[in-house]
Amino acid sequence: MKDETNTDLDGGEFISRTMIVASENGLHARPAGKVAQEAQAFEADIQLVLEDQEADAKSILDILTLAAGPGNVLEVRASGADAEAALDRLEELFANRLEG
Repeated sequence: MKDETNTDLDGGEFISRTMIVASENGLHARPAGKVAQEAQAFEADIQLVLEDQEADAKSILDILTLAAGPGNVLEVRASGADAEAALDRLEELFANRLEG
C-alpha cells in the first residue's frame, strides 16, 4: 500500500498504512504476540490505530486492548529512521494472515 505522511499532535511526522486483520480469530494472543515481536525488531515508534483507540505495536497487552476482530481495518503508524522498513514487515505479516 501507499505510505501517507502525516503530522501528529506534537508536530512529529509519521508514515502510515492501512492493514486488514485477515486472520479468522482477529488479533488474539498468538498473532498479537507475533506483531509485537516483529515490531520490537525495529527502532521506529509503531502504533496501531483502530477507530479512536491507539496501541503501542511493541506491547502485546496494548495490542490486545484493541480487540481487533477479523476484517477490522487498522491504521499502522511509524516514525523513526527505519519506519518504512517496519511498515513493510508488518504489512507482509498482515498479508500472511498474521502467520509469519
